[in-house]
Amino acid sequence: MAEAPLFERLCLVGVGLIGSSIARAARKAKLAGSIVATDASAEVRRRIVELGLVESAPADPAEAVRGADCVILCTPLGTYKDIVRRIAPNLRPGAILSDVGSVKSCVLADVGALVPKGVHLVPGHPVAGTEHSGPDAGFAEIFEGRWAILTPPAGADAGAVERLTRFWAGLGSTVEIMDAARHDLTLAITSHLPHLIAYTIVGTAAELENVTAAEVIRYSAGGFRDFTRIAGSNPVMWRDIFLDNKEAVLEMLGRFSEDLTALQRAIRYGDGKTLEDWFTRTRAIRRGVIEAKQA
Repeated sequence: MAEAPLFERLCLVGVGLIGSSIARAARKAKLAGSIVATDASAEVRRRIVELGLVESAPADPAEAVRGADCVILCTPLGTYKDIVRRIAPNLRPGAILSDVGSVKSCVLADVGALVPKGVHLVPGHPVAGTEHSGPDAGFAEIFEGRWAILTPPAGADAGAVERLTRFWAGLGSTVEIMDAARHDLTLAITSHLPHLIAYTIVGTAAELENVTAAEVIRYSAGGFRDFTRIAGSNPVMWRDIFLDNKEAVLEMLGRFSEDLTALQRAIRYGDGKTLEDWFTRTRAIRRGVIEAKQA
């Protein structure tokens, strides 16, 4: 006898890179009896049906969530409040409401008060992605060997947390339960600050008066190419991340600025030992990332 799927009806609100990857991976692992999704774009809704990612793709989010026992928000953080207000009356009692956003404290603050009694809010964040976007960019293997962090609020239903943990594990992720504030501070340095630096460096290169845009592109070395890849990410999504994780990002940015000033001083005064010591220490961190299979 075949094992029953983890969720009877999975609903995805927003079907870009992550949403479409969840649909593909959940279908591959048979974690949902049926998958329905909605997106603000009519073209995206048409495309996900064409790709066979979902059984249906209604335009109205309130209609899409009807009867779903798991609803995952896969839209920019700034859209959450409006979406949850619209879908709240149709959320099924006992359903799990989660998300994939890169900031978690704001989800608890902005969405928590809007969730109907009997619906279990369990915010989540799959630490996975590429610089590409849209339903055609997704792939089922994107979560394999990656972390999925869940940040349930105090008093969250243990059964709901356990089911969502099994869901992300079924998609191939290693699941970690974490406090929302700790998550936001950790991601500020491991993800948000690197993106801010990438956007800054690419923007600075583009504005140099003595180097043409063609030369910047033609002579891009490996480091700059990596920065342009990061800076190619969804601008709306990253706008919301920086605004919603403002305090943690500013704290990490302050620390980074102090370290950058120290390196600037070492270069100015020919302090090779300081530079070599710094690069040796950071090289070891890179090796640790590779050993953890997160490269």
